[in-house]
Amino acid sequence: MTPFSHVYITDTASFMPGEAVNNQEMDAYIGSINRMSGRIKTRILAENGIQLRHYAIDKNGESLHSVTSMGAKVVAALTEKTPLQFLSAATTGGDCAAPGLANLIQGELSLPPLETLSVSGICAASIGALNAAASAVQSGSANAAVAVASEFPSRLFKASRFENRNTDIDFDAHFLRWMLSDGAGGAMLKNQPATQGLSLKIKWIHQQSFSGDMPTCMQVGQSIGNTLPGYLDYPTLATAEKAGAFDLRQNIRTLPNLFDMGLHEYAKLVKAGHLNPKDVDWFLCHYSSERFKPMMAELMQEAGIAISSEKWFSNLSSKGNTGSASIFIMLDEFFKSKKASLKVGQQIFGFVPESGRFSVAYFLLEVVDCNTQAQAPCVAPATTIDFASDFAHHLAPAPMTAEGQTGGVADTLKGLMAVWHGYRSEVFRTEIASAIMHGHIQLNDYLNWMECWIPQVREGSLWMRRAASSMSQEYQQLAQLVQTHAGEEQLDWQVLYHDYIQAGGKLDASHLRRNPGGEALNAFMHSCAERKNPIGLLGGIYIIEGTGQRIVPTLLPKLKQHLNVPSSVLKFIEYHGENDQAHMMRWLDAVKMAVNIDANAAAEIVRVAETVAALYLQQWKFVLLNQ
Repeated sequence: MTPFSHVYITDTASFMPGEAVNNQEMDAYIGSINRMSGRIKTRILAENGIQLRHYAIDKNGESLHSVTSMGAKVVAALTEKTPLQFLSAATTGGDCAAPGLANLIQGELSLPPLETLSVSGICAASIGALNAAASAVQSGSANAAVAVASEFPSRLFKASRFENRNTDIDFDAHFLRWMLSDGAGGAMLKNQPATQGLSLKIKWIHQQSFSGDMPTCMQVGQSIGNTLPGYLDYPTLATAEKAGAFDLRQNIRTLPNLFDMGLHEYAKLVKAGHLNPKDVDWFLCHYSSERFKPMMAELMQEAGIAISSEKWFSNLSSKGNTGSASIFIMLDEFFKSKKASLKVGQQIFGFVPESGRFSVAYFLLEVVDCNTQAQAPCVAPATTIDFASDFAHHLAPAPMTAEGQTGGVADTLKGLMAVWHGYRSEVFRTEIASAIMHGHIQLNDYLNWMECWIPQVREGSLWMRRAASSMSQEYQQLAQLVQTHAGEEQLDWQVLYHDYIQAGGKLDASHLRRNPGGEALNAFMHSCAERKNPIGLLGGIYIIEGTGQRIVPTLLPKLKQHLNVPSSVLKFIEYHGENDQAHMMRWLDAVKMAVNIDANAAAEIVRVAETVAALYLQQWKFVLLNQ
């Protein structure tokens, strides 16, 4: 059991795809697969009590959403006004085998750097995600965390997946087709109650797996009889499909053991004093069928741990069984529909059994309001990063090694790594970079980017030469390196301008103007260059050259793919990706010279890098705003 002292659910959200589908309409989405289907459907629907559900496929079997997009809608709703430091996400079947769902959702939303955890499992996976998010808040590593679960089983239920099969389609494969449906839900967790209205304080979460006791009950990925370890062991995926390895199956003959285990574990919680059934005001129980409710209630009554029926809350009949997402979808409807009648101090008990290999999970919540005095976190709470003003103190090192470097050079590199890590992340979440990475880039967007960039590149050699002329005799070797670099950069803008014309650009080079971010960056670089011994500019060069070496080449394949232009239009970008490695090695030599001459060089180089990163970021942000 994990106890919590200062973790609060301040908001909940859910997403149900499409219109609600009634029992008569189900065949139009998942369809009958053989002559047994109709009879099995009638039997199962009569027992499970589900009247409505939602599907993320249309009547042609085409996907309208994805596990990632549904989870992302929930996370977006929860984080509209709240910076996030931790995201845990649960699912039974993601859109791909890897990477994990939490990372896919972070990417879908272009969320800034944060800690993530992806939980793979079945129904109780959501409580694993909740426990992880709550632990992050409890420990002080996050002020705000989101736990989300998203499920899309209907993709496995389409009639087309059962065509041309070389195996019988038995009851175990039929069963879940009429039980499960799609949706996503989640909760926002904070270390303080909401400033207005009610919150739900998490008192404890308890999970217990009995997977060592019983065989697998529910699975996807193995054939009937488990003739091979998994679907990847078949000669081809088509062979695995024909063998039924992608059927979502449940052995209902072992299913009663799950409720026996769950109720016994619940009894242990009561006996240990963690819960008094008489103090429970609401019971949120995830069960897959209304048939199981009276069975559970009777067993609880016999054990003397009953919770009266009027305290039970479920939306199974109207929202369907959405697997791991069910408890969050249920909690969202409960919290929003009951908020007006909830009272401070009321206790909410949750129970989520999982049939996969038999696991159970429980949680206890308490209704609180903004006047509740939260205990102070055991460590200092996480802080929101102010990128423009506080780079180096909060960001982790970027993947550039300082191995072999000592003294001032190592300090300089570590400081610059921190600056770069934050800058790079912010750039990839700007509107222009996001448009390129997600395939939304248009030719006009590219031209507008070039119109901002060309005059910036044209000015580069000018401030470099000015900086070299501002260096005293002791820095002459460094000045020569800068002069060499300026000479190579002098004609770069002409290559870029040629690309612009080839792509359809119309403006004369003299009429191109930097956007506000570019103007600020150019003014700063010239200002620094005029100072005596402006060694800090090495920090600015690190950011500028790093952009050409590491960021722009990453965007190049996507530009080629989505702009549908000849490679001659992208010569400058290709050139920078290929040659900036040599430029960076020359830069490192310059840094070594600077720190060997001036003990304060490291701090100055990092300080200028911070400023240049903030200004260059503004140039990126203004690209599409400049249209």
